[in-house]
Amino acid sequence: MFCAALCAVGSAGGAEEPARFEPATTNVRGAAYPRVDSASRVELRVKAPDAAKVRVNFWSGPKADMVKQADGFWAFTTPPLAPGLHYYVFVIDGADVADPGSSAYFGGNRWASAVEVPEAGSTYYSIQDVPHGQVREVWYFSKVTGSWRHALVY
Repeated sequence: MFCAALCAVGSAGGAEEPARFEPATTNVRGAAYPRVDSASRVELRVKAPDAAKVRVNFWSGPKADMVKQADGFWAFTTPPLAPGLHYYVFVIDGADVADPGSSAYFGGNRWASAVEVPEAGSTYYSIQDVPHGQVREVWYFSKVTGSWRHALVY
């Protein structure tokens, strides 16, 4: 009887695996955050030890207060997001601030941070190890304009 109860507790405790977050493909080189897990949740962190209030503002998702950690970082984990590119900014004491861990993107008529949430089972947009062509920069003389012209040729 004791063994059956112990086995039930052991299996119930291991039923839910802890979230495994990985750095987003849209991060600047070497940045650990933002991170995305297999459930399409995004984990964000920003260091602002002297801030009174920090929010994250996703243009197509949550707008939420972040939680201050003891180390001076503010953190937030989103609910699952739809696959795709999600623009956001941090709002630190009322000022819109880019995420230093994210690449900068221009969308919606302004610069913002963004995180890519991959589509499960799809590698269409992923970098693949396949032969790629080259883009060459060439100058040529145009008989139509009577001048030297610049072109990029693939």
